[in-house]
Amino acid sequence: MADINLIAAVLFGLALAHTFATKTFERLADRFPRHAGLFHFFGEVEVVFGLWALVLIIAMAFVVGGSEAIKYAESRTYTEPLFVFVIMVVAASKPVLETIRALISLLARLVPLRTAVVRVWLCLALVPLIGSFITEPAAMTLAALMLGPLIFRQDQGMPEWLKYGALGVLFVNVSIGGTLTSFAAPPVLMVASTWNWDSAFMATNFGWKSAIAVVINATVVTFMLRRHIRDDKPGARTPDRIPFLVSAIHLAFLGAVVGFAHHPVIFMGLFMFFIGFTKAYEQYQNPLILKEGLLVGFFLAGLVVLGGMQQWWLQPIVSSLAPTALFFGATALTAITDNAALTYLGSLISGMSDQAKYMLVAGAVAGGGLTVIANAPNPAGVSLLRDGFNDESIGVGGLLLGALAPTVVAMLALFLL
Repeated sequence: MADINLIAAVLFGLALAHTFATKTFERLADRFPRHAGLFHFFGEVEVVFGLWALVLIIAMAFVVGGSEAIKYAESRTYTEPLFVFVIMVVAASKPVLETIRALISLLARLVPLRTAVVRVWLCLALVPLIGSFITEPAAMTLAALMLGPLIFRQDQGMPEWLKYGALGVLFVNVSIGGTLTSFAAPPVLMVASTWNWDSAFMATNFGWKSAIAVVINATVVTFMLRRHIRDDKPGARTPDRIPFLVSAIHLAFLGAVVGFAHHPVIFMGLFMFFIGFTKAYEQYQNPLILKEGLLVGFFLAGLVVLGGMQQWWLQPIVSSLAPTALFFGATALTAITDNAALTYLGSLISGMSDQAKYMLVAGAVAGGGLTVIANAPNPAGVSLLRDGFNDESIGVGGLLLGALAPTVVAMLALFLL
């Protein structure tokens, strides 16, 4: 078994390297058009971990046998990938999106500043905090879809580095913005029941600190973006009118999926009814983002398979660190592994002090914007926004640099306040 553990660690490292190379594959597609399709495939960041997870299962079949490989794959829990797929599709449906967009526009008009600028600020500040109630993947989906036309466009002269700055703020704010409750942020969810952390505890110990960091990050980057945010043109097309009942039913589906987030049989059944409803009233719909949702679900499922074999080296690191070192170590480790997997490993350690528990989760959520794999909703943001970047892909290095400053703000708020 030691051999397969080592192989899994090597493949995990190769998958991480692949995520950094996705932009290179996109450039190769332009240089070698004959094989462009293959290079585009390898350049899809959502494909990376699913691809290497398949390599791991094949390697396991040769090393420990096919039945053991299948047994391992079936032993993993895929609730989170399924939930993210479903919540992305439902949250991005036209009635839900237009309802949230109308709310954001209404609030923006109440502020005596340029409406478009205020809308950007609300998408970067308010929507991530709403994620504490509608879950982080839903918040990421809604914020990305609303910010896309405002910021992430290739035809408005927005500097590339500023796009990465905005993307970094979005990812960090979504990661920490879900800490007002105990059920919305994946890394919190992993420990909430084990450590008896309810929503009151989260709001008191994490939520208000995170809210301060969210507001600071959103304000700074919106100020930097202000010259590049275009106001709505006079006479711009108004959204199609959607009957109140249709919007209410969509919001009810969204609420039901969130309510049964830990019961895949239920929320997948609800999703089937949702698909049927959208087909019955397709005049009020846009095409559902099924492809994007499936790719993100595939990415997360691959991360579940690959990440499940990393416990042998991750857990000793987590268990050996003192509380302060654990905070900084968790932030750093989150950049190379899913923060929910990190806190789950912490929940398996017996005898952790309350301070160590806090530091582990605080570090995990603070570092949730550093890379694509750091937080479960991040692949959703990448999938929905990458077309607005050069080569229609998001460089891992650019994201890391863009997320550094807001990550430091989040760390300071959670460590010092």
